[in-house]
This record gives sequence, C-alpha cells and structure tokens, in this order.
Amino acid sequence: MRYNAHWKRNARPMTGHDTLSPRNRRRFLSTAAAAGLTTNLFTGSVRGANDRVTVAFIGMGQMGRGNLEYASKVPGFQPVAVCDVYKPHLEMAKALAEKLGHDVKAIHDFREILADRSVDAVCISTPDHWHAYMMIEACKAGKDVYVEKPACVYAEEGLLMVRAARKYRRVVQGGTMQRSGGYFQKAAELVKSGALGDVTFCHTWQAGLEKKERWGNPPDEPPPPDLDWDLWLGPAPKRPFNANRFGVAPKRWSTFRYFWDYAGGAMTDWGIHLIDPVHQAFDDPMPTAITAMGAKFYVTDNCETPDTMLATFFYPKFLASYESRTCNPMPLLGNWPYGTAIHGTEATVVVNRGGCWLIPNRGSKIEPAVWEKDSKMAQLNVPHWENFLACIRSREKPISDIENCVRSSVTCILANVSMRAGVRVDWDEKEWTVKQGEAKPYLKARYRAPWKLEV
Repeated sequence: MRYNAHWKRNARPMTGHDTLSPRNRRRFLSTAAAAGLTTNLFTGSVRGANDRVTVAFIGMGQMGRGNLEYASKVPGFQPVAVCDVYKPHLEMAKALAEKLGHDVKAIHDFREILADRSVDAVCISTPDHWHAYMMIEACKAGKDVYVEKPACVYAEEGLLMVRAARKYRRVVQGGTMQRSGGYFQKAAELVKSGALGDVTFCHTWQAGLEKKERWGNPPDEPPPPDLDWDLWLGPAPKRPFNANRFGVAPKRWSTFRYFWDYAGGAMTDWGIHLIDPVHQAFDDPMPTAITAMGAKFYVTDNCETPDTMLATFFYPKFLASYESRTCNPMPLLGNWPYGTAIHGTEATVVVNRGGCWLIPNRGSKIEPAVWEKDSKMAQLNVPHWENFLACIRSREKPISDIENCVRSSVTCILANVSMRAGVRVDWDEKEWTVKQGEAKPYLKARYRAPWKLEV
C-alpha cells in the first residue's frame, strides 16, 4: 500500500503563547503589553503572493550550496548574496548562483549582509557554533531566518534564540526539514490518531563502519591564505588551525562537527534528525531526565566526540533511546542503517527518509501498511523552503519554528551533557537548566571577546 495524498504544509498562527517556559512567557507578555502590541503578537509586514523575497546565504559549504539550490526552486525567493570566510567556497557559491540564473554579491563578512536593508531573509548554514549569534543578530536587523540544525551548541543559546524571534517578531525556520516530508508527517498522523495504541517506548538508531584511522591526525599549522581563520572561529575559543577542526575536504562532510568547541558530534548532527520525528509526533515534549554514555573505543583520529554512544530519555509518558554505532554497520528494523521507531500496544511505526511502515503487533486488529517509493512524499528540502516562504508572507509559524528546533536540539545537547559530566541530568524546563551542579557548566555559552550573545 502506498500513500499518495497531497500533504498540506502545516502552519500555525505565531503568537506569544508559544514560548519556552511559563516564566519567560509571562515576561514576554508583560513586555508586549507595555509596548502596546496586538493580541496576535507576531505581526509585521504581510507580503503579497507576487512579492519576491530577497534572501542571502551565509556559509557556503555543501549544506549552504544545497540550500541555495533548494531556495532557487521556490519561485518567490530571489537570492541576492552569498557569504563565506573561505574564498574557494565563496567562488563556488557565486558560480552556482550564476548557473541557477542569479546575479549575487559575494560577501566575506556576514555583518555586511545583516546591515543591508535590501535583504529580507538570511539562510545560515555555517558551522553550528555560529548559528545562535547570527540568527539573533539577523532578527535584530529585521530579517526572517532559515537556520540549519542543530539550532545551537549550548542550551542557553536556544533560550535566547526563541526570545529573539519573539521579541523582534521574525519568522525563523529551523533546518529540521524532515517535518516537511510526507513520510514523517504520515508517521506523526498515525501516532496522533491512536492507531499505535498506548506508546511507552521509542527507539532511534544510526549505524555504520568507520575506518580505524578515520580522518587521521594532521598537525596544527598556519591556516591557508584564502581562509579567514579568526572569523571562522568567531565566538569559539582561540585555537591554532587544524585541518580536521576546519574539516573541509573533497567527498566528505566537514569534520568540525566532531569537536566540542563547534558542535556535538553524531548526537546533534544525525541524532536530531532521529529524535525530532518523535517530538513531531507528540507535539514537541522535552524529556525530564537524560542519561548517556559514550566514548572513542575504536577510531584513532584527533576528533573529540565519541564513535559509540547510547542515550536514554525519560519523557512524561514514555522512554526513548538513541544509539550511535559507527564501528558496526548492522541495520535494524526494515534493514535500515538508521531510523525512528515508535512502539505502541497495537502497532509500531518505523520512519526514515526512505519510507514509513506500520507494523501491527501479533493479535492486533490494525492492518499493516507501507508508504515508500513515493517521489512526492520523499521530498524534504524544497517543501521546507516553500513553507518558509508561505510563512514569511502570512506571518504564521513555520512547520519547524525555531522553538521546535530548539527543543529537539537541546534534547540532544542534554545527552551530550550527561555523557560529558558523567551524571544523569534532570531537566527543569521551567528554569531551562539541569538540577545537577556538575553538569551546569556545559549548558552556558562561553563566547570569546568581542563576541556577545545579546537579545
């Protein structure tokens, strides 16, 4: 059985009601009242269907160039600038834009883009440690934002990102683009309909086989002359250039994501794509307790994050697990090397980018069903950009509103916090912190001067 129905791009009115915690909600509402805002707090100019939205792209690695291509397939967007501190990436991006029919400026420093009043929206596809600062500054500059996942590196950043989006009344789409995919929307629909029965356990996994030497152990050395290394580091600690810290090389994703200064390893790179479908299906809860362990058991390169990890998340109504096996490629349910499984008393739903499978329990009256090999349902990125454009025009919340992306991102960050601190962490969502003192330092952003994260 295949599911071929048209999928509506979910959009909800963006109001001040949806903030990260009751305390912050009260603070924001009181500020809004003092400012004389309307009851629908998310206002701003509403664009007509024929208005072109000018968009600039910051960070032109593989993901940034991919986003340039996706946005170019949405007629209402007009790319006007590309930006990168690495000259070869900037040149590739400008050449790609020209190939796609766009005459764009090539910018070295992102601050020039934020200061340009002709730019309506920005896409941030930089290394993770830049996401929060650039998004907040873009909101302050009056621009709508598409920011890649994970939203942030520290939990504190996530809180400020949501606060900035609400304060400056900006549409901010998170890069958890699977939410716009038909397979993932179908999985969420099955859960919400009650077809699975009562759910008490969810399982997420990724598996592969790395080479023992993986990315190797290059020495520290002077940065290449066509890279502004100091601006690449930005708010991150001052470090000597290392080829793996920068991580740009042919035929691989950048390895910056395997260093704690800039990212969170597999947990926040792939793990968020596996945890986020659980959040989508259950209306974006957060766990109240998290415990995780992991280590580099096999790989011998100079990267810092684990090659093997297991995390458990305690939600109010169910448990969820995440496993990362990069030293063994054995696939699991449905012969897939990665996926999300939601287990109920009547059935299990398994979902990934290849399809959605409903598997009844023995004795269940639920009929098995399969949705796969459907080109429309498999689309993710272009529908995500279409949803972003629709919400820029309507001023509604996008399907991956920054608050949703932050909640999924911080859930994954908390697993890393538990692992690095060596303790179970109990998450206090109202205070946006953990109860364990030894884990709290891992939550707070530590920006290198002169960079400051201010809403």
